[in-house]
Amino acid sequence: MTEPAEPIFPGNIEKAIEDLRSARQDWRVENARHAELGIHFPSRGALKRVLKELTSALFPLRFGPPELTASNENAYVAATLETTLDQLAAQLILEFDIPDIDGKRRSAADKALSIVSALTSRLGDIRRTLDADVRAAYRVDPAAHSVDEVLLSYPSLIAIIHHRVAHVLYRHGARIVPRSICEIAHRYTGIDIHPGAQIGPGLFIDHGTGVVIGETAILGSDVHIHQGVTIGGIGRVRGERRHASVGDRVTLFPGAVLLGPITVGADSVIEANVVLRENVPEGAVVQAPPPHIGRRA
Repeated sequence: MTEPAEPIFPGNIEKAIEDLRSARQDWRVENARHAELGIHFPSRGALKRVLKELTSALFPLRFGPPELTASNENAYVAATLETTLDQLAAQLILEFDIPDIDGKRRSAADKALSIVSALTSRLGDIRRTLDADVRAAYRVDPAAHSVDEVLLSYPSLIAIIHHRVAHVLYRHGARIVPRSICEIAHRYTGIDIHPGAQIGPGLFIDHGTGVVIGETAILGSDVHIHQGVTIGGIGRVRGERRHASVGDRVTLFPGAVLLGPITVGADSVIEANVVLRENVPEGAVVQAPPPHIGRRA
């Protein structure tokens, strides 16, 4: 019978275990709200399931089970929402049950139920806004051959669905749960939208990989964003506007970077690889300097 192998670095591992225990203890002393045992945080796995079910309730004949028809989809939506919203409330309770920096607890259940109620009342509006997003993609992208192709195949729609749900939760006071929801979409799509960003209907994110939209960004209606666009913040003061306000029908081409609380007027075009730190009037076209082409030595 083979003897169990001896640890390769027994002394190092024992020291590492002790160092980690000491580091955890130091953190708990310095951050009293984490000192209590038994704190449980919202589960990203649970939130992933919640968003999958909410998406099927928003678009039952596209994301629901194959046996659904127009005649029985309403019963499916009712049953799905009843269980899924309960699960979402449970995750919000976990968030609000965490003591704040002063060790005070809020009324977790009441706060969670209030936020879920607000989301429930907005689901019809969210569906209509998502319909506008789908139509915008089909209208703008010649590669799209149907609205169903956009809804079922475009990664930007995954990110936008997650954002529009998370934004409602964020606006009503949740923080960890909506950030986790948007991070789920970020991992799937490479599109990083902060749940605080205010985004009008008709958003189309073309391809989308590498897109970043910050917390205080404001996007109007029918904004068209290509891959690699950053709407980034300047400033470190919480609560202040740090990101751009982008008007209706603006197009941001690949690699465009908007930095700080600038305003980009409606119907403007920001060409590829522009780094923009100043306001842009309505109807403007902003281009990057042409590349310098020299000869090899």
